Amino acid sequence: MTTLVKNLLFQMDPERSHYIALNALQWAYQCGLTSLYTKQIHNPLTVMGLSFPNPVGLAAGLDKNADYVDALAALGFGFIEVGTLTPKPQEGNPQPRLFRLTEQEAIINRMGFNNKGVEHAARQLEKIRYRGILGINIGKNKDTPLDKSIDDYLFGFRALWKYASYITINISSPNTPGLRDLQQGHMLAHLLRALKQEQQTIATKEKKYVPLVVKIAPDLSSEDLQELATVLLQQQVDGVIATNTTLQREGVEQSRYVHEAGGLSGKPLQQRSTQILSQLCSILQDKIPVIASGGVMDKQAGMEKLNAGARLVQVYSGFIYRGLKLISELAELRTS
Repeated sequence: MTTLVKNLLFQMDPERSHYIALNALQWAYQCGLTSLYTKQIHNPLTVMGLSFPNPVGLAAGLDKNADYVDALAALGFGFIEVGTLTPKPQEGNPQPRLFRLTEQEAIINRMGFNNKGVEHAARQLEKIRYRGILGINIGKNKDTPLDKSIDDYLFGFRALWKYASYITINISSPNTPGLRDLQQGHMLAHLLRALKQEQQTIATKEKKYVPLVVKIAPDLSSEDLQELATVLLQQQVDGVIATNTTLQREGVEQSRYVHEAGGLSGKPLQQRSTQILSQLCSILQDKIPVIASGGVMDKQAGMEKLNAGARLVQVYSGFIYRGLKLISELAELRTS
C-alpha cells in the first residue's frame, strides 16, 4: 500500500503532491487511522537539557507553517521541527521551484522561505495537542536588508518562544539572497549576541530557557567552518544542525534537473554533509551537541552520522523516498 501511494504521488508535480500527502495524513490522523500503520519507539536520550523519546526528528521544510504538527508527530518521530518561518508572510520564489531527482534519490528546491508568517504559525501552535519536543525554525524575509536581519530573527524568537522546545535560526538556506553571509564570523557573532541576550531575558522573566540552535551549510570551507565554530563556542550556542542543502551537484550530473538552481538534498548530500559534521564535532569537542541532517536515507547513514559525533538525526528527503520504515529504523539507533 505504501509503495502504491508513493508511486501515485511521484507521478504528480512535486509541490502539489507534497500538500496532497500532508492533507491525506491529516485526514488519517483525524479519523484515528494513524495508529494502524505507525508505532512509537521508546529509545530516550537527553540533549540540550531536553528529553527526547528517540533520536530521529523531522527536519524543517516539510511543515513550514505548523499546520500538520499533530499528524506528523503521530508517525513516531522523536521530535518535530517546523518552519522556516519569517516575520511577514511571503510567497517564495516562482514555480516550478521543487524538483524530484528520483534516480538519484535527491531533491532540488528553491522554495525561498514560502510561508504564512509567524503570526499564522502562532495561531496554529495554540491549538496543537502535541506535547513532545518541538523545534521552530526562523529566518528573515527576503526584502529585509542584511544589516537589518537581526530584527527579523528577534521578531521570530519573541513571537514563538513560548511554543518551542528549541529555536533554530536558519542562516544557511541557499534560496534567500545573501542569507549565507550571516555565517561569517563578525556578522554571526553580532546576530548570536542579540539572540542570546533575548534568550536570557525570556529565561529570567518567564522562567523558561529556550535552547538556541544554528543550522549551517554544507558548502563551508575548512577555514570558514573553523571560524564559525569558534563563534558558536564563544557565544555559547546550545546546538548546531549540520547541514542544510548544498549548491554542489556532485552525484546528480546525469539528471535532467542538474542545472536547476536551488539547494540539493537527499542521498548525494550524504558524504559532504557527514564530512562537515565530522569536522565540526572535532572542533566542538562535545561542548555543543550537533544534530545531523543531510542524506539520512537509511539506517546505515543514520549510524554513520552518530558515529561521526551527532547526538540526533533529522530526515526530510529520506522520509519522502523511504517512508515510515525509515522512522522506525532510525528511532532504534544508539551511539556506540
